Amino acid sequence: MAMNDSVTRVTSSHWGAFRVTTENGRIAAVTPFENDPCPSPISGVLPAAVHHRNRVRKPSVRRRWLENGPGETGLRDAPRGQDAFVELPWDEALDIAAREIDRVRASHGNESIFGGSYGWASAGRFHHALGQVHRFLNCAGGYVASVASYSTAAAQAIIPHVFGMNFLKLLWGNQNAWTTIAKNTRLLVMFGGINPKNSQVSMGGVTHHETRTWFDEFARRGIRRINIAPQRTDAPDGAEWVPVIPGSDTALMLALAHVLETEELLDRDFLARCATGYPRFSAYLTGESDGRPKTPEWAEGLTGIPAELIRQLARDMARERTLITVSWSLQRAEHGEQPYWMAAVLAAMLGQIGLPGGGIGYGYGAIGGVGVSVRRTDGLTFPQGCNPVDIAIPVARIADMLLNPGTPFDFNGRRLTYPDIRLVYWCGGNPFHHHQDLHRLHRAWQCPETIIVHEPWWTATAKRADIVFPATTPWEREDIGWARGDSYLIHMPKLIEPMGDARNDYDIFSDLAVRMGIGEQFTEGRDSSGWIGHLYRQFQENNAARGIEIPDLEELRERNWIDLPVRGPEHALAPFAAFREDPEGAPLDTPSGKIEIFSATIDEFGYDDCPGHPTWMPPGEWRGNSGRYPLHLVSPQPGDKLHSQLECAIADLPGERPAPVTVNPADADARGIRHGDPVKLYNARGICLARAVVSGDIMPGVVALSTGSWFEPDDNGTDTQGNPNVLTRDAGTSRLGQGCSAHSCLVDLAPDDGDPTVP
Repeated sequence: MAMNDSVTRVTSSHWGAFRVTTENGRIAAVTPFENDPCPSPISGVLPAAVHHRNRVRKPSVRRRWLENGPGETGLRDAPRGQDAFVELPWDEALDIAAREIDRVRASHGNESIFGGSYGWASAGRFHHALGQVHRFLNCAGGYVASVASYSTAAAQAIIPHVFGMNFLKLLWGNQNAWTTIAKNTRLLVMFGGINPKNSQVSMGGVTHHETRTWFDEFARRGIRRINIAPQRTDAPDGAEWVPVIPGSDTALMLALAHVLETEELLDRDFLARCATGYPRFSAYLTGESDGRPKTPEWAEGLTGIPAELIRQLARDMARERTLITVSWSLQRAEHGEQPYWMAAVLAAMLGQIGLPGGGIGYGYGAIGGVGVSVRRTDGLTFPQGCNPVDIAIPVARIADMLLNPGTPFDFNGRRLTYPDIRLVYWCGGNPFHHHQDLHRLHRAWQCPETIIVHEPWWTATAKRADIVFPATTPWEREDIGWARGDSYLIHMPKLIEPMGDARNDYDIFSDLAVRMGIGEQFTEGRDSSGWIGHLYRQFQENNAARGIEIPDLEELRERNWIDLPVRGPEHALAPFAAFREDPEGAPLDTPSGKIEIFSATIDEFGYDDCPGHPTWMPPGEWRGNSGRYPLHLVSPQPGDKLHSQLECAIADLPGERPAPVTVNPADADARGIRHGDPVKLYNARGICLARAVVSGDIMPGVVALSTGSWFEPDDNGTDTQGNPNVLTRDAGTSRLGQGCSAHSCLVDLAPDDGDPTVP
C-alpha cells in the first residue's frame, strides 16, 4: 500500500490490539479492537506520541564525549544529562560505536560490558529489544547480564524454595483460572487487591481483556471478595475493603495462622502429607521459640486491623472454599519474600492447595494473562545464542554495581562480586523509570566510560547516554504480535515510514556487526523480513506437531489477525491437583518433595533478613518507626500508560502534569491542602512535585503516587513531573532476592509554595 493512502489495520501492543488509521503517512486515529470486551484506553495518545517533537531524529553523540573521548574528565563539569548532543550521519555514528565496543572488549574484556535491556520494548516477536541486544553482544563475545525483574524479583527467589518451580512457570501454568474460581471459590481474599488497571497489559499483549468482566461474574455468583490493601481502588467495586498499613501483610497472615492453630481450624492431615517443617514454624507462630505469640492483638498494632476482624476472617477462611491471592506489589518491599512465603503457608494450613478454586495464587490483575484459560503454544523467539560471560547481577542492583565495582554481595545463597563496568549498552526500556532513588542512579550513571542507547524518544535515559541511536516504534516496522496466555495471532504491518532517520534495532545491530567482523554470525544472511518468515515457519511447524493449525504468513498478512482455537474453559486445570492426590508419586521439585514451610536450604544461608521460615521483620522504613517522615508512600503502576511509555504525549495534555498524588482528607487537612492543590513530596532522598487528589479511598497515613512520569529535575534537583522514584529507597528486598523495595518508603507532604527547600 502507498504510505499516503488512508488505511485502517489492526495492530498489537502490550496493552492489547487496536485499529490504526493512517492518512498521508501519519497515524491519524486509533479505535478499539471490536473483539476486546474491555479495551484499554492507553492507545488514545498514540498518534501524538509517535509524531511527537521529543522523537530522536538522528544518531546523536554527547558533545564532550565526542571531543574528549571515553571516560572524559568533563563529566565533573557537564555530567551525563546536562551536556549537549551532536547529530551525525549514520555511517559516522556506527563507525564510532563499533570502534568503542571493540576498544572496551580488547582492553578490559567482555566482562566489562553490561547488556541492559529492561522494559516492555515491543509486543512484536522479532523486534524484541532484549533478544536483539543480547544476540548482538553474545556474537561479540558476551556481556554482563541481569536476572529477575523489578516486578517480581523477590517472588522469583522465594517460590522455587517453597514450591520447587520457577515463579513464571507457577504464574502461567499452576494457578486457578478465572473459570475455575467462578465455579468453585466462595471466599476470595486478596492481599494487595486485584486491580483491573494493571491487567490492561501483559508481556507480548493481551487482546481479550477480561479481569473486570470476571469480577462482575463473581458478584453475580455471590462470591465474597475481600480487598486487603491501603486503597479501596486496589480491587473492583463491590469488594469488602480492609485497609492495612503497607508492609504489615506478613504480620496479618501470621495472626490469621495463629487463629487457625489455636482454634484447631487447620488441616493437619494436609500438612503432614504435603508440607514439611510445620512444627518448626508453629513454635515461632505460638511464641514458643521467641516468646511472642503472633496473636490478632499483636497484629492489630502493626496492621491497623482490629483483632476481632482478624479472628473472624480466619474462621471464615477455614469454613469456605478460599483462594488467597497476593499482588506483585507486596514483594516490592523490604523483606518482600516474606508475604509470598507466608501466604503459601497460610494456604497450606487451610489444606486447600490442589482443590479447584482453593489454595494460593500470585499476580492476578498484575498482568492480563494471569487467570486466562488458554492452551499454551510454542512461541516465536529470536535466538539469542549463548553468553560466554558467566556473570549476572540482580536487575535492581544496577546502581550498586556501577558505584561499587569489585565489592562482594550475597544473592540467593551465592557470594558474588560486582564487575567493573566500562561500557553500558542499553536497548529497550528506561531505567530512569524503573529504578529507585533516581538521584543515586544518576550518580552511578556517571561511572562507565561509555553508554550507548537505542531509543525512539529523548527519555531521561537517552539524555544520559553518550551515543544515542534513533530507534523505530512498533508502528514503523513489520512484526508478528502474539503472547503466551493470549489466543490472538496478529500481523503487525508497517503503518508509516520511520520518523527522521530512525532504524529498527536489528538493522542497527547488523550494521555494527559487519563493522566488527561478526556480521554473518549475527544475521545468518537474513534481513528483518527473512527472519520474520523463518521464525514464523518454525512457529507453524512446532504447533502443527501439537495439533494447532497456523495459517501461512501470507494468509496472516492478508487476514491481519486470527483467533487461534486455544482459549476456553476446557484448558482450566486445578493447580497442584496431582500433587495433592499423591504427594509421593507426584512430588514437587523441592529437597523434601513437599511444600517447604521451613526450608533447610534457606536456613543454611544464614541470612538474618530471610530466615528459614516466614518471619515478621519490620522494614527499616514503615509507619511503625516513621520518625521525621510520617506518611507511607506507595507507588503503583499508572492507569494511563505501560510503565513510562508514551509519557511525552500524556505530559502535554492539560492538567496532567505534575502527576496526581492521592491523599486522605485527614492528612490533607492537617497540612492545609485542598483537592487540586500543587504539592511537594519529600524525604532525605529528594523532592518531587505533584497535585493533590483528596480522597477517602486511601487510608490515613498513606499517599499514592503512580510511577510513569519521566524524570525531569530542575536546577535544584526537584523532580517537576511527579516521579515517585526520586523518593524511593534503592536497597534489596533481602540477601535472598535482592529485589526492588520501592514500597518501603516514608515521605512527608506540603503545599508547593515555590520554595526549593522543605519544611
